[in-house]
Amino acid sequence: MNRSAKPLSTIEEDACRWLEQQQTEMESRLWQLANINSGSYNLDGLAQVAQTLVEWAEPLNCEISYIDLQPQVMINAKGQSVSQPLGRALKLRQRPQAPLQVFLCAHMDTVFALDHPFQQVQQLDAEHINGPGVADLKGGIMVMLYALQALEASPLTESIGWTVLFNPDEEIGSPGSAQLFPQLAQDHHLGLIYEPCFADGNLAGERKGSGNFSTISHGKAAHAGREHHLGRNAIRAMADFVRAVDQLNGQRAGVTINVGIIEGGNATNVVPDTCVMKFNIRTQQPDDELWCKEQLQSIIADINQSDGISIELHGHFGRTPKVMTPAWQKLCDLLQACGQSLQIPIDFVATGGCCDGNNLAAAGLPNIDTLGVQGGNIHSDQEYMRLASLSEKAKLSALLLLRLAAAGPELWSPDK
Repeated sequence: MNRSAKPLSTIEEDACRWLEQQQTEMESRLWQLANINSGSYNLDGLAQVAQTLVEWAEPLNCEISYIDLQPQVMINAKGQSVSQPLGRALKLRQRPQAPLQVFLCAHMDTVFALDHPFQQVQQLDAEHINGPGVADLKGGIMVMLYALQALEASPLTESIGWTVLFNPDEEIGSPGSAQLFPQLAQDHHLGLIYEPCFADGNLAGERKGSGNFSTISHGKAAHAGREHHLGRNAIRAMADFVRAVDQLNGQRAGVTINVGIIEGGNATNVVPDTCVMKFNIRTQQPDDELWCKEQLQSIIADINQSDGISIELHGHFGRTPKVMTPAWQKLCDLLQACGQSLQIPIDFVATGGCCDGNNLAAAGLPNIDTLGVQGGNIHSDQEYMRLASLSEKAKLSALLLLRLAAAGPELWSPDK
């Protein structure tokens, strides 16, 4: 052990020993949970996951409630605004009157829809499994639940309260659950989120922000042979927009724009009158958003000068960049000290990815957002996780919670 590391107390040793004994059960339950399809729009599957978590949360003896979310407003291939129902969020609450309040979050959804071929967990070798959501982040759900059980079994609980949110829509940008985070941030001192850590074991530090947008171009339909000259090609107009938007890449440090989907037209002998394009923007600094909006409006205004062509923009920046603050740094230092006590090296690395940690940071809550299992190749059918990281990461979270509880609110005075 590092000589500078704080030794484990008897209470902490007991908790870690118990978590090591839960490794087999955690593996079995993760296998069961990952075999339930919970694509973001599979409401039945999400409900099944939530019901399973309610059963597994019974030992926590906490308040349990569901939260209905507003539908997601989307632009379809015809350029029409439609509402997409979302699953219900699941909330667990314990000791809301305790002097120190911790918010924990994990999403129930995955990127794999009900008709995706990647549906089942399989053993890769003695140390790893492959399966939908085993790392992102159903493994993290197991880490969280068992760390909380270790906390609840300790004699330190009276000084610490907690809330858990299992949201059903993180993989699509938390369009429904994001509205919950400002109040949750106000009611808690710090946040812990169970996204997977990186494949090398490092955790996410600063994160880029993200915005998802849809653009609709309108033209005029005409017979492509007889009256081509009377038509106004919406796909051509969109092509001009795509080219101009793509050329914004490299013009501002840290800002990237990715065109992801283009849909338009219905026959080759008809001049298309509608085209829809969807794209994503990643930002590095909060003021990048204004620059991006100005550039987009300038491009649209220029194209809209064309006769018979109009382009309209929908969407918004859903996640602002997550940048380091003194309060967040303090939380990182606390976790690293816990890692030293467990002989788990912890480093924080900046990433272009974003998650609900961005939303919480924007609402003023310092948080660590990659406390889940160790794995890789997420969002693909090669997704895997290292089984031993279940108990390892559960011990890390439990130790952090126990030390927060032991010190009480005096240890934590974040700069909000």
